[in-house]
Amino acid sequence: MIQSMTAFASRTGATGAVSWVWDMRGVNARGLDLRLRVPEGLPGLEQAMRTALTSALARGSVAVNLRITREETAQPLAIDEGHLDAVLRALDQIQERAFALGVTLAQPTASDVLAQRGIMVAQKPDDDSARLTKTLTADFAHVLADFVAMRESEGDALRAILQGQLAQIASLVAAAEEAAAARAPQQKEALTKALRRVLDDVAEIDEARIAQELALLAVKSDVTEEIDRLKAHVAAARALLEDDKPSGRKLDFLAQEFNREANTLCSKAQAAALTAIGLDLKAVIDQMREQIQNVE
Repeated sequence: MIQSMTAFASRTGATGAVSWVWDMRGVNARGLDLRLRVPEGLPGLEQAMRTALTSALARGSVAVNLRITREETAQPLAIDEGHLDAVLRALDQIQERAFALGVTLAQPTASDVLAQRGIMVAQKPDDDSARLTKTLTADFAHVLADFVAMRESEGDALRAILQGQLAQIASLVAAAEEAAAARAPQQKEALTKALRRVLDDVAEIDEARIAQELALLAVKSDVTEEIDRLKAHVAAARALLEDDKPSGRKLDFLAQEFNREANTLCSKAQAAALTAIGLDLKAVIDQMREQIQNVE
């Protein structure tokens, strides 16, 4: 089973006054490139996400974004004891200084003290980051499952496209084999003309040299090996499409080999029909290689 590297998944959730939105996107890449954006104050969440991603994915550029929103609610007030102590010490110091100078001051009331800035503060909300991290880690598993499911769905579509292109290539290879056989009379005539030119150009006939030249001409026009290798590449590619392991890199290498053999076939063609088939092969191989770029 092959997977596409192109996929998308999103998910929302909430607990208490905290809500969140996951956004996960993937495109093709040579290796596994992870870009995670998570808010601060959630210790261990990013590492847990990386571990899950590397276990589930082999290749692709994957971006994950987590947005968290906390509902604004009126918080109860509390006394800042440290600031209160500082105010009381200051009042005591003022009273002692006034007494030393013979000045009588009225005793401050509790209301006077509470009126000082900073004595009463809003309590911080009870935000258990460890508990929230655990909840988000569990929720991310669902996001990742949706993401992988989409990669598999896209992979099924890719497999169908690639199988169709391989069928085209196999058909063109068979046609090339027939065209190569059909050009045999033309090859024979070309070799005969080449032999006459060799005989006309030499005063004395060197049988070994003639045989060598004819063999060289025959090798330059023989496409049997190219056709056999193309058939082998088609079989190998089909096997990779059914492999459970990630096969994108191997398919990409095979696509290069397909192209190499098609180029050689065209250069050796020496016949219009075979050249046309070689060009058609190159076009289908190029289309197949574009699709392979998205295979994990």
